[in-house]
Amino acid sequence: MTNQAINSNELYRVPKGCSWQCDLTNRVYIQFQETVAAFRLRDFFAFHRKVSAIDIHEMIYNLSDDFDFEIIEAPQQGVSLQLGLCELVQLRDLLDGTKFALKLNSMLHEALGTVSLV
Repeated sequence: MTNQAINSNELYRVPKGCSWQCDLTNRVYIQFQETVAAFRLRDFFAFHRKVSAIDIHEMIYNLSDDFDFEIIEAPQQGVSLQLGLCELVQLRDLLDGTKFALKLNSMLHEALGTVSLV
């Protein structure tokens, strides 16, 4: 077992991927299909906003071939994905769940402070 695996906390999981937070590197890792990317917290939230801003309704109702796929890039993390509608919805679910888990962890730390479990 690597140090990264020991110091990582899984945040959220969907059938196509999962996310975890590494305490050593202070990064959020997103594994989606065969792609794994590490994000600083600020970069993760920017990537989440970018994916959430994609107009899914336009992809559903526009019959043009231009709207069959969406290219999503995060150049700093070396991520370039070409996703269809179903894959995009699954990535959004993963990112939304990860954002929720990060905010919940933050709220718990604020409310409870540092508590050691026995």
